[in-house]
Amino acid sequence: MPTGALFLERFDIVEGFPAVDLSTGANTGDWVAAKNAKRIVIAFISGVGTAGDDPTLTVQQAVNNAGGSVKALNFTVIYRKQAATSLASTTQWTKTTQTAANTYTEATAAEQALIWVVEIDPVVDLDVANSFDYLRATVADVGANAQPGYLLYVVEKVHLTTPASQPSNL
Repeated sequence: MPTGALFLERFDIVEGFPAVDLSTGANTGDWVAAKNAKRIVIAFISGVGTAGDDPTLTVQQAVNNAGGSVKALNFTVIYRKQAATSLASTTQWTKTTQTAANTYTEATAAEQALIWVVEIDPVVDLDVANSFDYLRATVADVGANAQPGYLLYVVEKVHLTTPASQPSNL
């Protein structure tokens, strides 16, 4: 990428799902197109909740933005920041490596504010040979107690575009 390129010329930010109470049911992210992306970052952000109401992040892939032929999209690495009340002074990311799976949870996640990040390389991680060009993330209902959360995708573009001319990633 040329030096001096603006962030929004290189990346797009797509809402997976808006800020919600994670205890009101399944929280399903929109499908995002991976076909013209170098990399997609899934960022799940949650506020402090109640012990035992731990979120579970699930990642899937499909052949279209309607969820055609949906199947698991496994990942092994997740980066996270977690703190008891606020992430303002949490500067370091913790890298967690798991056995390949399309879900991630942590037993004490509900008791902390958190940011979880999963990076997807569409060419390597998606089943592109069988036309799986879309992905989404979901967060299951966390239980009976209120817990705020939201989901974003940050899409690294293959080619520079101005923010005004950015094609839809949905």
